[in-house]
Amino acid sequence: MPHTRASLAADLRELGVRRGSVLLVHASLRALGYVCGGPHAVALALRDVLGPDGTLVVPTHTADNSDPAQWRNPPVPEHWWPIIRGESPGFDPAVTPSTFMGALAELVRNLPGARRSDHPHVSFAAVGPEAEGIVAGHALVDMLGEESPLARLYERSADVLLLGVGHDSNTSLHLAEYRRPDPPRERLGAAVLTGAGDRRWVWWTDVVLDSDVFPGIGAELEAAGRVRIGRVGAGPARLMDQRTAVDFAQRWLTAAVRRSG
Repeated sequence: MPHTRASLAADLRELGVRRGSVLLVHASLRALGYVCGGPHAVALALRDVLGPDGTLVVPTHTADNSDPAQWRNPPVPEHWWPIIRGESPGFDPAVTPSTFMGALAELVRNLPGARRSDHPHVSFAAVGPEAEGIVAGHALVDMLGEESPLARLYERSADVLLLGVGHDSNTSLHLAEYRRPDPPRERLGAAVLTGAGDRRWVWWTDVVLDSDVFPGIGAELEAAGRVRIGRVGAGPARLMDQRTAVDFAQRWLTAAVRRSG
């Protein structure tokens, strides 16, 4: 049977999505099966459940706006690097599409009233009464740390919904990487627009991120009973309190550092 806006909303409520909450969604809509209306119906179902006082948040990252020297899938020839750095369009939150984030993220960032943070590499978009407060002031350095939308979500006791994806897609766990002792750092780069509308390439130093450990952290979260597991449409769905997940991951990562050192 095809899934509908109404049936998806019922599934989301049964999973535990709360009216009036702030919800960060990571989604692979292919996993949901056939949905009448596709991504539009999914977005409508999410907003139906959240209600007018709820806020929907999605990652709108731009992985291709990054230093080509670090590209691995696929790598590009070294003599291309200066051309890419010199010619890539500067990030424009109103125009630049997200990459590898999926159809739902693209739809949400283009909704009337949606707001998007202005980080050239790891932006987020949000729609709802908390949207501006979540995306404003996204710092270039420590891009998923204390001056990022992830920290604003933490302050608001947001929930995280993994819709058809696993814990390796749970961006919130990166906040825990910033909160572990002495995280390693690396140089990153991206093309930005200046206040005058000119593009330029900028460099900054940031924490080395590693999502390879996230499935293990997620499995332990589930074993501890911290994740609600169900189905939305035909796909697996996981719902968790972001603050609980980040705190758990911080303890896990801190213990790992101590074991290795």
